Amino acid sequence: MFDQLIRLLGAEQPPKAPDPRLAVATLLVEAANRSDHFADHERATIRQLLGERFGLAPGECADLLARAEERQRDLVQLQPYTHAIFEQMAPAERAVVIEMLWEVVYADGVLEPEEDALIRKVAGLIYVDDHTRAEARRRVLARIQGQS
Repeated sequence: MFDQLIRLLGAEQPPKAPDPRLAVATLLVEAANRSDHFADHERATIRQLLGERFGLAPGECADLLARAEERQRDLVQLQPYTHAIFEQMAPAERAVVIEMLWEVVYADGVLEPEEDALIRKVAGLIYVDDHTRAEARRRVLARIQGQS
């Protein structure tokens, strides 16, 4: 009986990796929260990006965003989220995640140093090189300028 108890207590369960959609959404919310205020237009941008990227209906986007906001409130480190993205997404998909982050930080028209630092950190953690990160930023800025 004691042997069974010791085996049971000693057997660590590996932590479950977050769903990559939730991981991406959580990082997008973290990016939006790096500025002074998480505004409605940033939420709308995140919902749009999640819907387009993952093919979600508006209700599903709202649910995913709500779960991501809850996760982000308790966020201590980025690693579980970036690890899930790195492990479960192809390199091209990870580059799209960086582009999504640029979309969120530019939603208010201003890039804060904390936002830039977050994107640099996330890119490194999901193995997106500097050139790809810069190209993603360039594409976002070109789209923004084209809308003006």
